[in-house]
Amino acid sequence: MASSSPRVAKPSQFSLDKAIRSNILALLPYRCARDDYSEGILLDANENALGHALPKVDRPLDNGHADGHTGAPVDTSFDDLDLHRYPSPTHYDVKRRLCELRAVPSVDHVFLGVGSDEVIDLLFRITCIPAKDRVLVCPPTYGMYGVCAQINDVDVVKVNLDVKGGAFRPRVDEINRTLSEAASSPNPIKLAFLCSPGNPTGTLISLDDVRAVLSNPDYQGLVVVDEAYIDFAGQDKSAVRLLVEEGWSNLVVMQTLSKGFGLAAIRLGIAISSPEIIQVLNNIKAPYNISTPTASLALRALSPSGLSLFRSNIQTLLDNRTYLLDQLPRVDGIVGILGANDANFVLAQVGGPDGKPDNVKAKKVYTHMAESDKVVVRFRGTEYGCEGALRITVGTRQECDEVLTKLAAVLKEEA
Repeated sequence: MASSSPRVAKPSQFSLDKAIRSNILALLPYRCARDDYSEGILLDANENALGHALPKVDRPLDNGHADGHTGAPVDTSFDDLDLHRYPSPTHYDVKRRLCELRAVPSVDHVFLGVGSDEVIDLLFRITCIPAKDRVLVCPPTYGMYGVCAQINDVDVVKVNLDVKGGAFRPRVDEINRTLSEAASSPNPIKLAFLCSPGNPTGTLISLDDVRAVLSNPDYQGLVVVDEAYIDFAGQDKSAVRLLVEEGWSNLVVMQTLSKGFGLAAIRLGIAISSPEIIQVLNNIKAPYNISTPTASLALRALSPSGLSLFRSNIQTLLDNRTYLLDQLPRVDGIVGILGANDANFVLAQVGGPDGKPDNVKAKKVYTHMAESDKVVVRFRGTEYGCEGALRITVGTRQECDEVLTKLAAVLKEEA
């Protein structure tokens, strides 16, 4: 873990008063019972003192299911948790382990959300005045930025990525020109989203490009780097370095346990930023947004044995990604691999008889594989710069072989 605090905050023009809505800064957050005391005879939060009402499992599981036919497997690992008590509002134990993993100096730099989607929504709510402020995104990119914008009545400014040759690189000069022009507008841009590695592009954004946006002398909003897939690119590529080592106070880095850790079901998202911004997020979140089972599973994943398994799984997926990248171009009908492939998926282009990307054919292949072969990939052909593209998640080696076999067979039929 880093031992020192970030350097003097920069950029010089950045001020929390200008980035965060005034009513949010003035908010007196709700104070819950567990903010004050968490030990002793707890008769302060109107909890059920008799404990939870989950029945004990007194028979072996049948075929891995609770009733032998349907439903989720019964997990008895939570029987020792105080599920009748409200969870911690802070979860400092989880945050401390994340600090150790990500080389962050203190828990004051870490916020936990119900998936990255809650973090995104809260960032909109703390910065953007509805029907006035705007946000910037770089298509093709993660769709929830646009969904949250619409929910919060915020307009979206788009600066498309450079997609030539499947590069998917941010056009930094155009981004900064757009941010500078908006600075003097009655409708300023308050959030600039950079997805790295991108979804659906799979391409990592260089720290130099992120730094160039952060240092825009006219921009007074936040730069949000979404690193859901960073574990497949390497932690040394993370923008957390810019916060910890260089002290960019207008930077928010989002991460998650859904991808590299394989914990999509527990819904744990992470924001890493300056203590001031983290405090604002904590002020407006729901009092007990992270459940006790979620925190317990996160702690298990972040334990030494959990991290060992995590690193082993990452290496296996990287090896399988290399395998897919080697084999896909050999499939007749695949005419290109897009992006830099820094995530846990590959973006492959389906071509027509002329060898050019073919959206109609790609959509047919996607539908046939999902409905007839029960092999489900994602059609991304409607995204900017992704014509004819299928996004294929890296699976087990057996799953990789299966998708290659089915893809080759369907493409042969559609030829």
